[in-house]
Amino acid sequence: MATITELKCALRESLESRGVLGQLKARIRAEVFNALDDQSEPRPTLSHDNLLINELIREYLEFNKYRYTASVLTAESGQPEVPLDRQFMANELKVVEDPSSRSVPLLYGLLSHFLSSSGDSGGKLFLRGSAPATMTRDPNTLPGPES
Repeated sequence: MATITELKCALRESLESRGVLGQLKARIRAEVFNALDDQSEPRPTLSHDNLLINELIREYLEFNKYRYTASVLTAESGQPEVPLDRQFMANELKVVEDPSSRSVPLLYGLLSHFLSSSGDSGGKLFLRGSAPATMTRDPNTLPGPES
């Protein structure tokens, strides 16, 4: 007769091999988050930039079947439940897609573009600090280089 430890081990291996264990853990995390989320505290307004960023992340998460992670992102960020139209996203990001690129998330196409482009500055892109107005913070509250 099998011991409790052996049964636990067999159950764990079975759930892991079928990919169920990770889903269960993610679902539990999502439910705990929902239970602890204070709905009475108003969320900050979702800026246009954050709306686009969150949608890029959600598309990536759903493509990779990280559905529970995507549900937590949606709940926590205040992102609309209904995903934004992909063509709208492409237009907002000033991206032109070919038919083959439509089968993967926009984030993959953006990453591929930046990894394969050489540019004028030795293959590096110069990023400018342009945080949305809702993200500006008091510089005295940001961690310094010593942190």
